[in-house]
Amino acid sequence: MLAADQFVKHLTIENLPLQEPVPVLGEFLQLYHARNSGAAFSIGAGVTWIFTIALALVAGIIVWKAFALRSRLWAVVLGCLLGGVLGNLTDRLFREPGFAVGHVVDMISMPWMMPAIFNVADIFIVCGMIAVALLIVTGLRFDGTRERDHVAAAARADGAAADRGSAGGAAAGVTGTEER
Repeated sequence: MLAADQFVKHLTIENLPLQEPVPVLGEFLQLYHARNSGAAFSIGAGVTWIFTIALALVAGIIVWKAFALRSRLWAVVLGCLLGGVLGNLTDRLFREPGFAVGHVVDMISMPWMMPAIFNVADIFIVCGMIAVALLIVTGLRFDGTRERDHVAAAARADGAAADRGSAGGAAAGVTGTEER
C-alpha cells in the first residue's frame, strides 16, 4: 500500500502539470496534481506539524495492536489502514517545504461528487476505516472470534455455574437430611 501510494505520487510529480485538470473520464474522473498542506479540504494548513504527530501516533497504535491480532481479516484491514497512514506520513516528513511540515501530493478528482482532491493513501484510509466499522458491527474480534461466541460462552458458563449451585444445594440438602 505504501509503495503503491508513493509510486503514484512519483508519477504524478513527474508527469502531471501542477493544478491543471487532466480529464480521464470527462467530469466524472480527472487527474489534478495538487499539494495539500492541511487535512481534508486543506483544513488546518497552518498546523501541518499536528497532522504529522497524529499520523505517527495512529501508525504506532496500529503496529501495537497488530501484536494482539489472531484474525487474518483484521490483519488485512489494519495493514491497508497502516499503508495509507504511512503514505501520507511519508509526505509530511520528507516532501517540501520541509521535515514534519511537508505537503501531501494529491491527484484524484471527482468534481461531480465532491470538490475534494485525494490520493491512493486516502483511499486506503477511508476504505480501511469503513472495514474497521464493519468488523466491529459484525462482532469480529482481534483474536478471530465473534462477539456472539463470547456471549454464548458466557451464557453457558453462567448456566453451568447455576446448575452446579443447584446440584450442590440439593446434594447438601440430602446430606443434611441423612445425618438426622
